[in-house]
Amino acid sequence: MTGRTIEGLDDVPWGRLESATAHHPPEAMRRALRRLALTGPAATEEDCYPLYDCFALEAGRVASVETAALPFVVALAGDPGMGARVALVQLLAGSVRAAADAAPGLVDTGWREAWRLQRPRVRALLADPVPGVRREALALEEDPGVLLERWYAEKDPAVRLSVLLALGRAAAGSAGSDLVDRVRAVVAEVLRTEGPVMRVAGVHAWAAFDPEAPVRERDRLVEILSDPEVRPRFEGIWYIPEVEDALTREDVVARTVDLFAGVPHTALDFVVRLIGAAHRTGDALLCRAALDEGWQLLVVLPSAASALLPLAGALLSDPDDGVRYRAAHLLAVLGSRAAPYADELAALLDDPGEAEFLEGTIGDHARWALTRIGDERALPGLVERLYAPYEGQYSRGYVMGDPRLPEVEDVLAPLGAHAGVLLPAVRRLLRDDGVNGSLTGSFLTVLEAWGPAAAPAVPEVVALLDDARYSLGAVDALVAMGPAAASAAQAVRRCTVLDSPRNRHKVAWAVWRLGGDRDTALRVIGEAVLTEEGPHYGPVDLLGDFGPAAAVCADRLRHIMRHGDAWLRLRAAVALWSVTGEPEPARSVLEEYLLPVADGGDGYGSFLDALRALAAIGAVSPKARGTLRKVRASDRRLATYRDHRALLQDEKIRSAIDDVLALP
Repeated sequence: MTGRTIEGLDDVPWGRLESATAHHPPEAMRRALRRLALTGPAATEEDCYPLYDCFALEAGRVASVETAALPFVVALAGDPGMGARVALVQLLAGSVRAAADAAPGLVDTGWREAWRLQRPRVRALLADPVPGVRREALALEEDPGVLLERWYAEKDPAVRLSVLLALGRAAAGSAGSDLVDRVRAVVAEVLRTEGPVMRVAGVHAWAAFDPEAPVRERDRLVEILSDPEVRPRFEGIWYIPEVEDALTREDVVARTVDLFAGVPHTALDFVVRLIGAAHRTGDALLCRAALDEGWQLLVVLPSAASALLPLAGALLSDPDDGVRYRAAHLLAVLGSRAAPYADELAALLDDPGEAEFLEGTIGDHARWALTRIGDERALPGLVERLYAPYEGQYSRGYVMGDPRLPEVEDVLAPLGAHAGVLLPAVRRLLRDDGVNGSLTGSFLTVLEAWGPAAAPAVPEVVALLDDARYSLGAVDALVAMGPAAASAAQAVRRCTVLDSPRNRHKVAWAVWRLGGDRDTALRVIGEAVLTEEGPHYGPVDLLGDFGPAAAVCADRLRHIMRHGDAWLRLRAAVALWSVTGEPEPARSVLEEYLLPVADGGDGYGSFLDALRALAAIGAVSPKARGTLRKVRASDRRLATYRDHRALLQDEKIRSAIDDVLALP
């Protein structure tokens, strides 16, 4: 920056300007600009951070201090003696987006004129000698005609590819057919004459304004992306805005799959072909990337299972740890469908291989897969292996990505038939860790799921009743154990819970379920339901267990069914049926919870509760049957999750649908 421009900083009345946030007053903008200018050629991206803070791009507004700073930022970005020019161009692009996204009343009145005055200097950046500057400046150009000029003038492949993608975006946002035709002609020429990486970029540019283009070009995409000789070329030229390093071939694979977002079955076919090609050529990096994309499709598309299952089975013997890891996890989530590969999975139980940035070993995922199949070879040492990541610490080290290890309760809860083998280890860990154990809550959930089979653990569970963190979970586990846990009734009566009516009602209910006096419990719980006003209405969910003995509450339950919230109406309906023995009006209310999911909604929790209640009532209307058949036939995961839990929840819900459809 010239001395004259630095002096110009002091001519700006910074003290009279307004900043976007109170944390960075206008004077801080002046200091940041001066410090950056004085740093000159030695400036780095990190030196620009104070300036980014002052622009506050995420604040949802453009303040007058940003308008005043704009000419100085443009001058710095165009100064050959400035070392952080790329970061400054990125800042300019961010400020343009912030102004476009902000409500009109939150953009300083002088901003647009200030930007218009800087347009010639900004446009000059497109012809700058530094490729990175030219590339980032593409985001600042609003005129598609200028972008077309740059396409024909640009010689550097690492910039030409970015120009091509920018042309695709410009055509997508154009209302005129002339520009679209001109960009289509550019793409056609690229596909005919350019190298393989540019041809893939051409399809990406085409897809921006013609979503069917990737479908038509998927043979070309598979051929190029699966060619090991082409892989290094991606890292030389495929850059995206505001990212310093070029994308790898595997990054481009993920972005290419996204092009098929509107046609998921075509996306699946594309991914399957990539996996097959990678397996044939031993291209482990491509195989990992394609398996990751297949996994993402599997968690939303049930039909993906049949295509991915044999591929995952074949890849269990792959020499690459990352490939075997992903294959084992994929088979684990597929559950019983993976049974044909049980022997191959059993051979991997001691495989210590891992996948970078992902959780657990190949052996861990193979063991989980065997538990899901029901293969007893998974049982020896299972509890200890699940416990190992938590030993000596509050929790295991979670990773943000998928695949990852399941929760302990997700593995153990379905294994009640094997409680005799697994329970000794669970009891020992409960004794050793007690209330300080990181898995104590999880183990209580497991014991509740195992029910009477977990009864030998009564002493370990009773020992947790004095800690309010675990006492209610312990109560649920003891009640689930049934009559075998009757000796715990007095301990439950004295258990430590947080002081709330809801907790006291729960304890009274549990004491009765463990052999205490029914009438005493009913008096406490029934009175609460009869007298407590909305929105909570008392322990409605506990009342149904008393059956006809709670008939005095029937009218109150009908009132709650009419006036309660969605959660309460469902539980009041179940309780009313239990109390009266009459399917109506409970059945009609419960069937209301089926329709939103059939219409594409995601209220799966209430949907599952309603299904289980209808199965208990034993009656369902013809209309509801039709609704459930529609849901059952849909090729979507009936789950709110987008990881392995999606398949677990989907299984539970589809099983519950089958139970209702099996009713006479």
